[in-house]
Amino acid sequence: MSFLEKMKTRYTVKKYNPQGSISAEQVKELQEILSLSPSSINSQPWNFIFTNNSELKNQLAEVSYINKEKVLDCSHLIIFQVLKNTQDFERQIEENLPEGAVNYYRNRVKPKGEAAVKSWLAHQVYLSLGIFLSACAAMGIDSTPMEGIEPEQYDDILKNEKYETLFAVAIGQREETDSNQPKFNPKTRLKAEKVIIEG
Repeated sequence: MSFLEKMKTRYTVKKYNPQGSISAEQVKELQEILSLSPSSINSQPWNFIFTNNSELKNQLAEVSYINKEKVLDCSHLIIFQVLKNTQDFERQIEENLPEGAVNYYRNRVKPKGEAAVKSWLAHQVYLSLGIFLSACAAMGIDSTPMEGIEPEQYDDILKNEKYETLFAVAIGQREETDSNQPKFNPKTRLKAEKVIIEG
């Protein structure tokens, strides 16, 4: 099956099979793919927490609103985080990036102010989400991106001092009765000609 065909059948899973699991090899591959995600100036202001620990998932499920069942039943939960402190980010790029990239940040991003910098950093993490969901589709792994969680509560549970939570993704195997599957609930997207312009 081509990647296009896989994307046509990919969907956001609403109900997972609690007995379905993702292999350690697949998890390792997904971790490596995430680490290769693109970001502006190769900034990489992120942290990705993979867990299949039942106790931790139970705690996180309680602060995941309508996504509670998905967190409990998925094989693994991945929490996408961003560096909390811009000074930590600046230290990271000064230690790891070439002068030209650091200067781009200093001259083009930082002068816009703290709120704009934070927004720019979060945008980089969202780039990695696109890569991750595409990788899951290519590998035949079901997934659910979730902003419907309580990020501050996640942070209280995870106690990862340098990073803060933006969103999470559940992965696993769909329940065969999941009503959101395209065979029950056909995908609806704007037609390509409405959103793509050729110049």
